[in-house]
Amino acid sequence: MAIEMGSKTDLGKKDFGKSLKAKRFTETSLVTALKRVGPRVAQNLAKLGIVRVQDLLFHLPSRYQDRTRVVPISSLRVGMEAVVQGEVVHSKIHYGRRRSWLVRLRDASGQIDLRFFHFSASQQAALSNGLSLRCFGEVRRYQQGLEMVHPEYRQVTDLSSVEEYMTAVYPVTEGLGQATIRGLMDQCIIDSDHLRFAISDYLPQQWLAEFKFPPLAQALAYVHKPPPDADTALLEQGLHPCQQRLAFEELLAHYLSLRNLRLKQTTLKAPSLRAEDRLAKQLLQNLPFQLTGAQQRVVAQLNQDLEQDHPAQRLVQGDVGCGKTIVAAMALLRAVECGYQVVIMAPTEILAGQHWDNFEQWLQPLNVSMAWLSGKVKGKSRTLTLTHLQEGTAQVIVGTHALFQEDVQFHSLGLVIIDEQHRFGVHQRLALRNKGASGNNTYPHQIIMTATPIPRTLAMTAYADLDCSVIDELPPGRQAVETVVISNQRREQVIERVYKACAGGRQTYWVCTLIEESDVLQCQAAQDTAAQLSQECSGLRIGLIHGRMSEQDKTQVMAGFKQGEIDLLVATTVIEVGVDVPNATLMVIENAERLGLSQLHQLRGRVGRGQQHSVCVLMYQAPLSNNARKRLSTMRDCNDGFEIAQVDLKLRGPGEVLGTRQTGIMQYRIVDLQRDQALLPQVSQLAAEIYRQRPEIVEKLIKRWLGEQLQYGNV
Repeated sequence: MAIEMGSKTDLGKKDFGKSLKAKRFTETSLVTALKRVGPRVAQNLAKLGIVRVQDLLFHLPSRYQDRTRVVPISSLRVGMEAVVQGEVVHSKIHYGRRRSWLVRLRDASGQIDLRFFHFSASQQAALSNGLSLRCFGEVRRYQQGLEMVHPEYRQVTDLSSVEEYMTAVYPVTEGLGQATIRGLMDQCIIDSDHLRFAISDYLPQQWLAEFKFPPLAQALAYVHKPPPDADTALLEQGLHPCQQRLAFEELLAHYLSLRNLRLKQTTLKAPSLRAEDRLAKQLLQNLPFQLTGAQQRVVAQLNQDLEQDHPAQRLVQGDVGCGKTIVAAMALLRAVECGYQVVIMAPTEILAGQHWDNFEQWLQPLNVSMAWLSGKVKGKSRTLTLTHLQEGTAQVIVGTHALFQEDVQFHSLGLVIIDEQHRFGVHQRLALRNKGASGNNTYPHQIIMTATPIPRTLAMTAYADLDCSVIDELPPGRQAVETVVISNQRREQVIERVYKACAGGRQTYWVCTLIEESDVLQCQAAQDTAAQLSQECSGLRIGLIHGRMSEQDKTQVMAGFKQGEIDLLVATTVIEVGVDVPNATLMVIENAERLGLSQLHQLRGRVGRGQQHSVCVLMYQAPLSNNARKRLSTMRDCNDGFEIAQVDLKLRGPGEVLGTRQTGIMQYRIVDLQRDQALLPQVSQLAAEIYRQRPEIVEKLIKRWLGEQLQYGNV
């Protein structure tokens, strides 16, 4: 009788489901049609989004294990996952920091110990000396030699066969292990070329031939059961043609889902904002500068959007300092001129406050009424503000996420402008749109701004429901910021440079990454830094700002810095966006190696906003990791935000670049956007053909790959 710990199917495959060879499933078959799927297993499968047999097939492996051959013990290396076979020659209980049971296994080439921290008396009795075992596990090193901790094992004879295919490792959930998933897959898949499953292949044959992609059923069978001679390097990289076939279809499904969301927007009503732009022209006359060609182009695109009778959905992106805010002001004034209210929403109070300052300066001479709403507005002030919003006496409303709250009602909301939208996520953006819906089912237009340039790869996938505009020109006179990378050991030289800059009439930012001392992270606290700089830079007016200060105190400090009453501002990353002080020409960022490229680029954008040459000093604590070294060298050598964003995507991945709040987006099964971005142009081309020639398959493809994720588009 076999003695095992783990799965009956993991070692010594026995063609589980042989009696099912004649059974075939359909795309609508529920998982309960499979053997060994009762209510509890079905419930656990549902946690993974697996309800139908088709869902199970599209639950794809995250990696593979090679159990197709027995490895001599002498050939084992630390870190390997391998199958070994030998004779039990010794076993004992080891009493160390943690009690464990050691079983020594020997073959003709050497020996290895099997270590178990959880074991029973029956297991100890069963694994007697002389027993032949086959084991699978990860090889580790300990003082006495090599070991496997809690390997899967079973009793074997010399003639026992090994696995016929590479073993897939799947994403699992509590109550549902690898053995269960693999056993169910065995019921659906005959071999690496065939399924017990009738599955529709929606991609046109000519496209499959052009890309040399295999049919869908063959691709699915192969990725679940790669043969022993499979190219393991290609599989591990996700570049095998069968994997690429599935990645292509998954990208297509995501793209179609967002395009569907965009098409749904065109069925909604919105106010058609047509105006003579009297207010916008007056604003332009009052400005001390002229719009760049890029700004004028984007203003024209926005005006065209606003004239439509369905909600505009446009993403306006551009590098730090390109002038997105004045472009938004032009669109805002058109809505006001047409008699509608406008909301400007930002993720932080500091950024929202900066918008308030800018718009107040521009709109006050035009007699446009404004209101402020944030979480800090309480009591009578809040009640009065809500009344102004509901009655329409407030034409422009600036605020934070407090604008989402249930008791906030608008009189006639025609336009919503959201800054740094990736910090809010899709749900919140659509929720604000719905809040602005009027009684006759009309919705406000939306303009989304970001100073975090988004690589084209992500724009095509995460924002396919939006029209995109890029302000790719900086205002005249803006100079590139010189970036210097320097070790913390040269801190005194940096302080001397700061003193000279401030003594010469310029202002400086000194950015710290923490506000409390941390020996582990070796970061100088902002409070201690401010105290130290006060001693070493005698005579300079030094301010301090961090996230734990009250909003009133932060506003007061920022106002003092902007008015030139503070020479040196010691700050945490709260000044990442929204601070505009043209006289600030030097920035020092401590422990810059801890920050991502996007954040470093945003911080650097706080200087270089005037006509003077500006410098950003990135001070690091050695030693540097390879990624940190790459980030700092990229910042030193490049000022192009889009190029920086592309490097950031490569280093951190799409989830981090976009922000973790992008609900319903980037939840891919097999796609890696960095790896698979070359497929995107063909994906968008095929999507257009599908809409023209086979629109009936759009929903089927989306349902197959996204399932419950479709909810995010229906907020």
